[in-house]
Amino acid sequence: MSFPVDLPTIPRDEFPQRWRRVQTLMEAIDLDLLIAYADDRTTYGPAHARWLCDFPVMFEPVCVLLRRQGEPILLCGPESDEYAKMRARIADVRVMQEFTHPDEDYPYSTIHSLHDILHDLYDDLSSIRQVGVAGRALMNGDLEGRLHATLPDAAWLDVDQQVCMLRAVKSPAEIAVIRHAYRCAEAAMGAAFDTVAAGVTEREVACEADVAMRRLGAESVAFDTVVVSGPKLTRAILGRSTFRRIEHGDLVCITIAPRYEGYHAAIARPVFVGAVDDVVRRAFDVALDAQRQCIDALVPGVEGRAVDQLGRKVVGAGGFGEYYLYTGIHSVGVIEFEPPIFSSHNPTVVEPNMVISIDIPMFNAPWGGLRIEDGFLITANGNERLHHTPYRVEK
Repeated sequence: MSFPVDLPTIPRDEFPQRWRRVQTLMEAIDLDLLIAYADDRTTYGPAHARWLCDFPVMFEPVCVLLRRQGEPILLCGPESDEYAKMRARIADVRVMQEFTHPDEDYPYSTIHSLHDILHDLYDDLSSIRQVGVAGRALMNGDLEGRLHATLPDAAWLDVDQQVCMLRAVKSPAEIAVIRHAYRCAEAAMGAAFDTVAAGVTEREVACEADVAMRRLGAESVAFDTVVVSGPKLTRAILGRSTFRRIEHGDLVCITIAPRYEGYHAAIARPVFVGAVDDVVRRAFDVALDAQRQCIDALVPGVEGRAVDQLGRKVVGAGGFGEYYLYTGIHSVGVIEFEPPIFSSHNPTVVEPNMVISIDIPMFNAPWGGLRIEDGFLITANGNERLHHTPYRVEK
């Protein structure tokens, strides 16, 4: 087996452009220092490190440290530094004491405290008046306390939302990478469709989907591939595949979200196996109508929350409104579900070159639940669906 040739990647010269954008933000909100935290938690953890320096965090957490001028520094643990020097798009990699394990010895590592690192960069630490933190919600309390103790007189500001919004509009390279992520997702969904049948376990379906996406170059997933079946297991918003065997009359809910070069794509479909109950078919028809109306409404210049409100209105008019449990219109990128998330209190306007996911959810229903989800590139005049997965699948 060999991967397709000329797979898209993010070019090295794009990362300094991103650093400049962060530094422009720092100037605008008067930050003297910005620390972007990342770890290896699947859904959200690696995002800031991946976007700032293409580092796929593994095992130990990292921080990217940015000043208003100059290149960033990558701070990591003592088991990550050689990997970071080989892989990250940041030349200055340092082992930070705050990332060492208290029960381990590291006799051949050069380890610096954050205090020492900052002293090496600033003549006077009192000049650091405001520190922005991206990824703060991921930090444990011990680490956050140790960082604050280094600069006890500084104001520490949560700037996660602002940093995330810097990547809301995608570059041509990002769009090419995301397109391939959707090719991975589409292939995985096709493999899942081919495998679904009465007598097959949910995990067999998930396995074939995962293999298909890996064959096209997917590195991992935004979350474990979701294959759930029957009225009990499909009822919840979230679910992991089990050894349950699919039965005639089942609704099978599949959600696939590969990660390719740090970027994501999500597709969700219900599959009918045999004679599914009429109420499930009505729910699907309403969800599909909502999806299609939202697609038509997703154009540049519209507030994204208006699209979400339209989806809710259609589902409500169809008699299933109480099962529309979350905001389903959101951006896609280095987080599968990243800002802007178009909830009712978010007035962000849709712009060309955003990549937006439309997710119509129905869950917590007596008959189970379902989700229809697709990704769209916003164009100058409308949108482009990034895959061709069929909506109605019957086995």
